Amino acid sequence: MITSRFPFPLEKGDKLRAYHQIKYLALYFEIHLISISDKNIQEEHVKELRPFCKSIQIHTISWLQIIVGVLLKFMQNKPLQVGYFHHYSIQKKINTYLKNLKPDHIYCQLIRTSEYVKNYHDCPKTIDYMDALSKGIERRAKSMRFLKKYIFEMEHKRLLLYENSIFEYFEYHTIISNQDKNYIFHKNRDKIKVIPNGISNDFLEYNENPEKECDLIFIGNMSYPPNVGAAQFIVNEILPLLSPQTKVRIVGASPSKEVQKLSSSQVEIVGYVDDIQAAYKSASVFVAPMFIGTGLQNKLLESMALSIPCITTNLANNALRAKPEEEILIANDATSFAEQIQRLQSDPKLYQKISENARDFILENYQWDSITADLKSLINN
Repeated sequence: MITSRFPFPLEKGDKLRAYHQIKYLALYFEIHLISISDKNIQEEHVKELRPFCKSIQIHTISWLQIIVGVLLKFMQNKPLQVGYFHHYSIQKKINTYLKNLKPDHIYCQLIRTSEYVKNYHDCPKTIDYMDALSKGIERRAKSMRFLKKYIFEMEHKRLLLYENSIFEYFEYHTIISNQDKNYIFHKNRDKIKVIPNGISNDFLEYNENPEKECDLIFIGNMSYPPNVGAAQFIVNEILPLLSPQTKVRIVGASPSKEVQKLSSSQVEIVGYVDDIQAAYKSASVFVAPMFIGTGLQNKLLESMALSIPCITTNLANNALRAKPEEEILIANDATSFAEQIQRLQSDPKLYQKISENARDFILENYQWDSITADLKSLINN
């Protein structure tokens, strides 16, 4: 298994996906993990994966390597983020490693790692697109200006072509949702297997019910632009439409400067927390105004598993597939978000219905064991 980030700690969606897939697949296969990382990985984090992996290789990339890699891929008309993670010195090491290991199957997470094994043909390979990265970049480009806009538009076009061309190098293909699958423009995209994310037993077995400390909460990696935009929308667009007594909590690793500026008497900015379940349960309502980005939002799975009513956009729910007004509430502008929040605050029966149905929905559709069983079957083909 090859990843573009080391799968621990679980503060990002690709890490969470890789970690739980490894944990499940290790019950049936001998896992050898290769991770590319732009950060030094702490030994305590490596220890979290050792029980599930026969071997672990971490290739740490420097800023000089990143600059050279991006420039090379720029000249080759390939996506810059592929260049960010692909380096010829690491390629040689992986080539030697694969020659000696002779794996039975190679699983690549994200197209960022695909260059390392696309020309290896001694065993079947699976590419996990995870998200349609091209669509996410296209959406983000719309809010950019000047040079950034040009770079993002260029990257969008390159990703579109690369997502299509890399398809041919792999025997099997997976992705996180049908919505993302439809953004992969390959003639055989119907062959892509949808493998969503799941919810860990930690969430399903969490029984604590602390007192509510705030009205609204949003949780995510708070340096990730779609999450930054969502936090700004909550504070700047939704909050002014609610009671002045409304309390908002923004939780997540690495809050950007833009997020930190949102702090006020009504808004608490919290960084990384050890007990994420307690953070979710500290609020009455989870709001996720996701207008850009792709994939399945883990934050929605987690809050629903903990019976916290969620309000999100059509864009986010298209991947999730929860029933509006039964398992989730939908809003697509600030006024609608405010109205849905007020409905939950004023209608205890609605609040209870959404809470209970949301958890049942997760239990039925998003448990890691049943979801990853499909991946196991694909690898066994």
